[in-house]
Amino acid sequence: MTRILFYLEDYSHDIWREAVRRVDPSVEFRSHPDWGSPDDGPAYAFVWEPEPGLLARYSNIKAIFSLGAGVDHLTRDPDLPKDVPIIRMGDDGLKEGMAEFVTMSVLMHQRGMPALLAKQRSKDWGRFFARAAKDTRVGILGFGALGQVSAQALLPFGYDIAAWSRTEKPEYQGISLYHGADSLNTFLARTDILVGLLPSTPETSGLMNFDRLSHLPEGASIVNAGRGSLIVLDDLMSLLTSGYLSGATLDVFPEEPLAKDHALWGLDNVIITPHIAAITRPDTAAEYVLRNIEKLERGETAENQLDMKRGY
Repeated sequence: MTRILFYLEDYSHDIWREAVRRVDPSVEFRSHPDWGSPDDGPAYAFVWEPEPGLLARYSNIKAIFSLGAGVDHLTRDPDLPKDVPIIRMGDDGLKEGMAEFVTMSVLMHQRGMPALLAKQRSKDWGRFFARAAKDTRVGILGFGALGQVSAQALLPFGYDIAAWSRTEKPEYQGISLYHGADSLNTFLARTDILVGLLPSTPETSGLMNFDRLSHLPEGASIVNAGRGSLIVLDDLMSLLTSGYLSGATLDVFPEEPLAKDHALWGLDNVIITPHIAAITRPDTAAEYVLRNIEKLERGETAENQLDMKRGY
């Protein structure tokens, strides 16, 4: 019998329990704090931001599933078991949500929506004409599963799309690919709308600082829907307030929620969303977790299994 130990604070667990049971009624679904004893038999943890040290206390956990695409909520636990596989969420619902959010955000910046919203607030009827999609260069920073589905969603609009990744990726029709640190500034220089989808690793933390952001063309805009640690907010704000960058849509931040007194709230050319770009859906997540438990039981590697050396 498959046993799942579930942890998610501040939300009802009923919808998750029912989603798992619809896929496999035989699964034993245990909500924290009623996880039982480590002696109860093998189990799989399915968690989001568990309290530090909790996972280490359950020696029966065979693998840990993150309820979201990020895993830094797990890896920052100093007591995290070192020999237990960690699997990032990669269900179809998460991918669809990210593709929708990225498409919405890119369209809004291409059509000048931040400026239009500012005009609305000041009751200004002044018109301006947006650049055509075919004349707009979109750059996707991070070309894993989420970057690829986002690029696929943008292709029909006719954007000139490029993507950057740390390591070389296979050719992708309609997308210009860049990889490695040596090509990052070149990639940025050809980007009018930058979409941040990199994972959180020591190498990506603060990667988009003043110097890097200044390689974007004047008038460029930013969409960050990956991890909040990617951008140095003070540097971004300097470039936004100076007018060098035209706007930003920010869904993730180094510290969440964003402090109520943070100056970003007051910038007319910034759209802030509360980390909702890609929300894990219980139905598709349940299918994903149980499918990968079967893989692990067969001795196979799970989809999106964390490589601790790379950090993603």
